[in-house]
Amino acid sequence: MSEKGIWFEGILFPDLDFSPDILKEVKEEFTFKDEDVLIVTFPKSGTNWLIETVCLILSKGDPNWIQSVPIWERSPWIESSSGYTMLKNKEGPRLVTSHLPIQLFPSSFFKSKVKMIYFIRNPRDVFVSGYFFWRSTNFVRRPESLEEYFEWFIQGNVLYGSWFDHIRGWLSMRDKENVLVLNYEEMKQDTRGTVGKICQFLGKKLEPEELNSVLENSSFQAMKGNAMSNYSLLKGVCLEDNGCLLRKGSPGDWKNYLTVAQAETFDKLFREKMADLPQELFPWQ
Repeated sequence: MSEKGIWFEGILFPDLDFSPDILKEVKEEFTFKDEDVLIVTFPKSGTNWLIETVCLILSKGDPNWIQSVPIWERSPWIESSSGYTMLKNKEGPRLVTSHLPIQLFPSSFFKSKVKMIYFIRNPRDVFVSGYFFWRSTNFVRRPESLEEYFEWFIQGNVLYGSWFDHIRGWLSMRDKENVLVLNYEEMKQDTRGTVGKICQFLGKKLEPEELNSVLENSSFQAMKGNAMSNYSLLKGVCLEDNGCLLRKGSPGDWKNYLTVAQAETFDKLFREKMADLPQELFPWQ
């Protein structure tokens, strides 16, 4: 992917709405407030689903906010130039999103009481989802084939670097009381229970009808039909006319695309790089 994009401290970023100067300023100067809520993921891990869910929790199930304000304005990306500008000028508690690896994150976070949710997804599905999404964008080098993107992914030569390094870095924070680690697969299997965990973590209480509204309005079909959440507003700007942010939204799609050899390569790499971490963090294994 090195032919298109920008590099900052050895990590590849898009060349649209990103700059080394802003990334440096974010790392060194952005100040978190203790009342902020932070969502961190590796790209294509269910980020927008989690944002939508948290937005609905904060609005007590009222869908007006998610249906009237674009998702990237409700929870701006701190590392993008536009997101950084929105966040640093925003009053009151902020909802913040990031894909940044831990070593590039604003230093103020580590001295704050900001509540952070870190969302993990099976890297095989992250890989497949990323392949189809990046091919529909115009701000990164597009892989010519699934095989080419597979090589990029296992080598960490993709946006935001290695999935394995990203996960290992952020999981070092998993025992902090202001950090909640969730995973996509368990949220899919028990969405109601996971929403309950998020509510407890954020100190929010939902009435039964409010919880039902959160579940209904954050569903895949609801988000796919919501122009404020499905990125259709960005077609012709960041996405091709046939581009799609929300493609399938289901675990296990990798089985339709990976060869046996590729799946075995993933397994071997996972065992090598993640063996010393608690395996219950990775329910797809």
